[in-house]
Amino acid sequence: MSALARYFLLKGAEVYGYDKTPTSLTHQLEVEGMKIHFSEDVASIPDSIDLVIFTPAVPSDHAEYIYFRLRSIPMLKRAEVLGLITSAYQTIAVAGTHGKTTITTLTAHLLTQSNVGCSAFLGGISKNYSSNLLYNQTSENMVVEADEFDRSFLQLHPQTAIITSMDADHLDIYGSRENLQESFLLFASQVKDDGNLIIQHSLYHLFKNHSKQNKILTYGIECKADFAARNISLNHGLYTFDLEYPSGYINNLTLGLQGYYNIENAVAAIAAALLHGVTENEIRSSLPLFTGVARRFDIRINKPDLVYIDDYAHHPAELQACISSTRRLFEGRRITGIFQPHLYSRTRDFADQFARSLELLDELILMEIYPARELPIEGITSPWLLEKVNLKVKSLLTPNKLLIHLKTNKPDVLLTMGAGDIDLLVKPIEQQLTQLIEESHA
Repeated sequence: MSALARYFLLKGAEVYGYDKTPTSLTHQLEVEGMKIHFSEDVASIPDSIDLVIFTPAVPSDHAEYIYFRLRSIPMLKRAEVLGLITSAYQTIAVAGTHGKTTITTLTAHLLTQSNVGCSAFLGGISKNYSSNLLYNQTSENMVVEADEFDRSFLQLHPQTAIITSMDADHLDIYGSRENLQESFLLFASQVKDDGNLIIQHSLYHLFKNHSKQNKILTYGIECKADFAARNISLNHGLYTFDLEYPSGYINNLTLGLQGYYNIENAVAAIAAALLHGVTENEIRSSLPLFTGVARRFDIRINKPDLVYIDDYAHHPAELQACISSTRRLFEGRRITGIFQPHLYSRTRDFADQFARSLELLDELILMEIYPARELPIEGITSPWLLEKVNLKVKSLLTPNKLLIHLKTNKPDVLLTMGAGDIDLLVKPIEQQLTQLIEESHA
């Protein structure tokens, strides 16, 4: 939503907005010239409006939503607007239940640093560009994150589509894994006839009889795929690898982003970049410069006696990838994880899988479930989830008690994970830990 707001502001529109709570992002949007309010109040709505853009997270009984509907003011979902904008471009759309934000941002980075160029709507804040919107007036390429929530990605008809994963998620929308997969297959069918469909190699069996069969290219790590990473090694905290692909071989690439799973993300992004005209030399020079996305394996502190990583992980598979990558990087260290479950329905649907992923930690600090758009579900609570986790050291803490706990129990390697408002704790935690480091070295 904020990327769209930035786009329309850049195009000369006056942009107003409502959000439930102020954040560092809404503050930045206000600095850029937008007028944002945080109370459900029709008096805050400007007199003249050409278009209202909203997300499915807005409830139908919201006072401002009702105001717009009663006055027949044009209203479009975020996904519809994104579909309209991207229809004029050679669009690269990145879909999947995991990894899409990093791949979208890295693809946009590779194109931006090349002679090809692109505009981009990103699902997170790029650390290279301090924004989730990239705009290039002369390039015909557009990179977008294709969100499966509410079937949003079905508004897109890309030139190139990447599908990273199709794990069960958003079952409150889809009802079953099969329905979710059906939507992904439908999204894949919307790739243009002269386009490309890039899929993670383990998904290939789901596409055997797909209408775009002749457009499919696969990617992966040390596997039989069209685009594959080979000879992976870890050097001074960064991964290097070779890339084998249908028309060539690029040796000794360095990824500027940490996390083992990001090698596979990089392979997907490189595949899209190569198909859209980025050269091998441009990829070799720009890949090490990529610094990642805020809240995606975001290493905030990396000292010999204390490491702090913040991550958006909110699905069991994402938690497992985050924790496992941390163990690879910081082998033999004690890992403490702070996790805020996101949505009652997701916690209910994947409780056992969450428990198994969280058991990869040495210590778990669990927070209360972040409800987002949902009302509580009877019996689905954080204490209920905590009971399922087989760890000797585990606790349930409020934000205030959490900071006290960290002050008296200095962690070795700390992870914060979740998609709710846990991001509001990142800076306070970072400040607390920095103070502990300074005190221990005094």
